[in-house]
Amino acid sequence: MSTTTAPAPVAPVATSKKTPDPLRARRRRKLSQWGFLAPAVVFMLLFFGYPLVRNVVMSFQDYSPSTFFTGKAPFNGFDNWKNVFENDLFGKALRQTILFTIGSLIGQFCIGLALAVFFTKRFPLGGVLRSLILLPWLVPMVVSGIVWRRILDQDTGVLNSFLGVFGLGDTPWLTSTSMALVSVVLVNIWIGIPFNMVILYGGLQEVPKALYEAAALDGASAWRTFRSITLPLLKPVITVVLVLGFMSTVKILDLILALTDGGPADSTQTLGTLTYQNSFVSLDFGAGAVVGNILILISAVFAVFYLRANRNEGK
Repeated sequence: MSTTTAPAPVAPVATSKKTPDPLRARRRRKLSQWGFLAPAVVFMLLFFGYPLVRNVVMSFQDYSPSTFFTGKAPFNGFDNWKNVFENDLFGKALRQTILFTIGSLIGQFCIGLALAVFFTKRFPLGGVLRSLILLPWLVPMVVSGIVWRRILDQDTGVLNSFLGVFGLGDTPWLTSTSMALVSVVLVNIWIGIPFNMVILYGGLQEVPKALYEAAALDGASAWRTFRSITLPLLKPVITVVLVLGFMSTVKILDLILALTDGGPADSTQTLGTLTYQNSFVSLDFGAGAVVGNILILISAVFAVFYLRANRNEGK
């Protein structure tokens, strides 16, 4: 009879566990965060930061076409700024920029808000109509300008041909110094309506329906409901729409160039077109940089309002 003996138990091998270094983990986490941010930071510095700094420096230089060959652009202090401010065309362009911007914002916002309220009601083909209204926003602005230039042509335009039936077919929409700016504003309103409608329509969807039901039970009229419920709750969205609309409208260039090229007799000249004219027509790059910096400063001021509006909305 054979006997078996159980193997002796093996003593467990002691393993030493290293406790993670919190400082090293924090550094690794910081490096990974900066790794994700680095491409965006490099992109912003290359395509926004450098051109901005270069434009500011150029506004204090005697930068001419010969500079491209010689590489020399001596500093001339505030001469470029003085020449721009003393030019009567700058004051005229500034006034017309204000009129163009205010007129466009009022028209775009009022019509956009009216359409947004209208489309909150459900009716057949409502979605199709909303999609069609977006078309002016989707078409490139240069294309819109060229099409409207043909429509508003005094001799062969479709609009004058239609108005001719009523004896009003000889209106100089783009060739009269008193009508050209109004025509450009109307075209820009047509282009900006879809943006206002979409943003405001989205804001209206966030208004609680229970408030409208309570107002209806209290016998409030449609105007009283709109004034006491809709507008106050839509205020953050309205602020964002107006600020973004201002920032995109104040620097418009391509639409005006396609419609009137700043004419006739500089009646549609704005700060955006003046920048283009100084830099690429007159080849006075220093003066063009000055007007460009003024536009950047104006946009930056309203960008601060936009950020503050977003911050207040999130609180």
